[in-house]
Amino acid sequence: MSDFLAAALGFPAVLFSFSLVVVVGYWCLVVLGVLGVDALDGDAEAGGGLTDALSAVGVGGIPATVSLSVMITVAWLVSLGGVTLLDDLVLPIPLVLVLGLVVLAVALACAWAVVGLLATARRRLRPGGRAPSRHDFVGRLCVIRTGHVSTDFGQAEVTAADGSSALIQVRQTGEESLTAGSTALIVDHDPEGSFFWVPGHPTDLDPNRPAP
Repeated sequence: MSDFLAAALGFPAVLFSFSLVVVVGYWCLVVLGVLGVDALDGDAEAGGGLTDALSAVGVGGIPATVSLSVMITVAWLVSLGGVTLLDDLVLPIPLVLVLGLVVLAVALACAWAVVGLLATARRRLRPGGRAPSRHDFVGRLCVIRTGHVSTDFGQAEVTAADGSSALIQVRQTGEESLTAGSTALIVDHDPEGSFFWVPGHPTDLDPNRPAP
């Protein structure tokens, strides 16, 4: 155990060890339902800009939170292996530092490659080969999951075309009272705020509702 901790806290693995702790904690909170996650585009608040940045470097098409989680995990595993190999060698400290930088570069390259492969596979498997978009939710019905919805607060659950569900940020546009369990129609998406505008909408008009 002490050898493992020493390797995890060695350079360059230590650069990813603390990030990995954050990633594990984040997904634990997601599983417990403490955090809401947009299943198609990652973090509902910051995923828009982050997803665009990842797309610019060729790893778009999968949720930003998933991309970062995979990248951090892969980089940590590769760097941990590199640190373990370096520890087995008796080398001068300057050479160890140089090789540590090489391991860091290899770890980052491996992380980018793995996420790139996942993004490519997801785009090919998705019908039409088109990457998912937040605008796909516009025109769909959602169910309010917070106590109320206002012009600056609210979350709702929406079902995507592929049957997966997502928890998204929503904002009120009308005068209707939207409380937990209410059904609303998504009428627009605000890319700057990464949220959707919703007025009230009767549940019995849900086009996705099974026929009685």
